[in-house]
Amino acid sequence: MIYRKNDDLIIRSMKEEDARIIYETYLSYNWHPVHDTYRNYYKENGTGRRITFCAELDGKLAGHVSLILKPDPEELGPFRGEGLPMVSDFTVFFAYHRRGIGTMLLDVLETEAKKYSDRICLAVGCHYGYGTAQRMYVKRGYIPDGSGVWWNGKRHEQYAPCVNDDELLLWMSKDLTDMYKI
Repeated sequence: MIYRKNDDLIIRSMKEEDARIIYETYLSYNWHPVHDTYRNYYKENGTGRRITFCAELDGKLAGHVSLILKPDPEELGPFRGEGLPMVSDFTVFFAYHRRGIGTMLLDVLETEAKKYSDRICLAVGCHYGYGTAQRMYVKRGYIPDGSGVWWNGKRHEQYAPCVNDDELLLWMSKDLTDMYKI
């Protein structure tokens, strides 16, 4: 399905072959991807649990983001029990930064999320690798929930030691009722 098309940029549903491209791109960044993760994204798109939006620029995959409609309770940090949809695994590949792709992906995701809920949540990493995402989320109206940082799925207590890795997260939510018109 095509959600949006602008000149040479398309936001569409995930295709099965995107799993391999995502995996190989992350591998090229020296990240530690697991190929089954992205294959499962594709499978979950058929179950109603997840919608993965892919950005394609000039026929090449440029990024992706998932809207998890039915998160597992342990995925929701401070939002457990609220039934909120969740933004997950938002990435614009390095070669495509600063072209408005991330904005367009989130515009489409939030428009779709509004069909299911008046609020949406996400968790963003705290280290500098997430700096661009942190700034983007704040500019788009996402607000920290006030519970502090979470580490390894649990609220992290004051003065407790931790590692500033991908598991150190700040939870945020956004009210979609006054969402801009797209």
